[in-house]
Amino acid sequence: MRDVSVASPGVVSFHHAPVFGLICGLLGMDSGTSQRAYLFMTMRDVISAATRLNLVGPMAAAMLQHRIAPLAEDMFKKWMDRPVEDASQTTPLLDTIQGCHGYLFSRLFCS
Repeated sequence: MRDVSVASPGVVSFHHAPVFGLICGLLGMDSGTSQRAYLFMTMRDVISAATRLNLVGPMAAAMLQHRIAPLAEDMFKKWMDRPVEDASQTTPLLDTIQGCHGYLFSRLFCS
């Protein structure tokens, strides 16, 4: 990653997950801890967005996170320590839902 960023001065474009992993590694965290932290952080951010969009209330969000935690742990164990060759991203559902983003954006400012 360093070589790529040095070779293209002024242009740095990396995905969040590898940068997060790199920083965790530099801090001395083992791969399991950093992967679990990234999964937790992603789950927390999605639930937080649902709360801000008023799709769930704060108490329901806390209960949802508590109920999802065992499933997230199972997912973590299934997919941890994958080689970089297995990396892929296919999100047809998110691509479809993004078309509704304009409708949800206006809900951010409802009080």
